[in-house]
Amino acid sequence: MRRTAAAIALTLVFAAFAAQPALAAPSGGKGGGSGSGSGSTLGADISWPQCGKAYPAGQAFGIVGVNDGLATTTNPCLADQLAWAAKSTGTTAQPKAQLYVNTANPGGLGTASWPTTSPSGTPYGTCDGSDSLACAWQYGWNRAQEDVDQRFVPAASAAGITTDPAAYTWWLDVELGNTWKTGGTADEQASNRAVLEGMTEHFTSRGAKVGLYATASQWGTIAGTVPAGSNLLGLDNWRPGGSSQRNAQLACSAAPLTAGGRVTLTQFVSGDTDYDISCIG
Repeated sequence: MRRTAAAIALTLVFAAFAAQPALAAPSGGKGGGSGSGSGSTLGADISWPQCGKAYPAGQAFGIVGVNDGLATTTNPCLADQLAWAAKSTGTTAQPKAQLYVNTANPGGLGTASWPTTSPSGTPYGTCDGSDSLACAWQYGWNRAQEDVDQRFVPAASAAGITTDPAAYTWWLDVELGNTWKTGGTADEQASNRAVLEGMTEHFTSRGAKVGLYATASQWGTIAGTVPAGSNLLGLDNWRPGGSSQRNAQLACSAAPLTAGGRVTLTQFVSGDTDYDISCIG
């Protein structure tokens, strides 16, 4: 997926763990294209790092990264990878094709992508171009709108699959590898949450389901405790970082990132491939 330092480390240590028979990982991966195998209940996730490489085959479900590593970019292989996800076998309760998007908060850095207005207003008032909660929320809305209209829709059309964003789950990839306010203050965490709330609001306004991808530690640093009234409450979780299939499956019982949520997916790394376990059958 995102190849954080933690993920790389987990890749190195995975060889020390034996695969579990009930969810046996394939012997190959992206490079060999051996995939998850016929009848597998494992999913896989891919994005720009897999461009030009063989993809896993026979996956139960596929999750595709919309961006090229940053919230303002486009995965150059998006159409091809969406077509790959659509060919998933569907042997679990998970939707066959799902999406994830990069997230960030560059408030106060003077980036060209920072909004100067909020045409329809925000739950935090009107954006005036400042480093405010209103503009942070609008920044998130704008990124999500671009993800749908400028990135996903053209790629889905080229892939020959439905372009309706409501047909997919959209996972917000929340990691410290992207730009965030990380001083740990309540104001900084509120600003970060506002971005994620703006993204969530846009996706749900299009009829789409939204979920959160993050470790508990990184979520705590970036978003802190989510207060009552936030639309981040109750969202499904996709939890990364399993060092083995067994650990990833145990993570299905982890506490959710926000109150009312549930862990529906977990991830582990085998070789150079990200595999995903459905926690809901």
